[in-house]
Amino acid sequence: MAITSNASAVWNGDLGSGSGTATLASGSSFDMTWKARAEGAGGSTPEELIAGAHAACFSMALSHALSEAGHTAESLATSAKVSFVAGKGITTSVLAVTGRVPGIDQEQFQELAEQAKAGCPVSQALAGVEIELESVTLQS
Repeated sequence: MAITSNASAVWNGDLGSGSGTATLASGSSFDMTWKARAEGAGGSTPEELIAGAHAACFSMALSHALSEAGHTAESLATSAKVSFVAGKGITTSVLAVTGRVPGIDQEQFQELAEQAKAGCPVSQALAGVEIELESVTLQS
């Protein structure tokens, strides 16, 4: 059975001077402007929402890959940096993860992180965008 997630957006005015709000079904809302998106000048952006989705999805995929390999993560902390170039679009999503996983070595953690990067549904939705694993750190 498919689960459908919902969000909405309202935009007022033209692109350069207008503003908008994105609202998630959970009730969170985010104010947006073109200046924030194109110049990084405060406010939320669609790419920030994508970065949050990618970090969460990757963490879940890595948790699953670890479980399949017989390991349970005590914690996984993932960040995602999604780059946007005006006129070109989203160009990269760069992931970094730090994990505390008993009984695993760095090499296996790296391999499973690569597997999770490829298998994560958000990574798959971003096909055509360069996705990098910037750092994969295993804490003891």
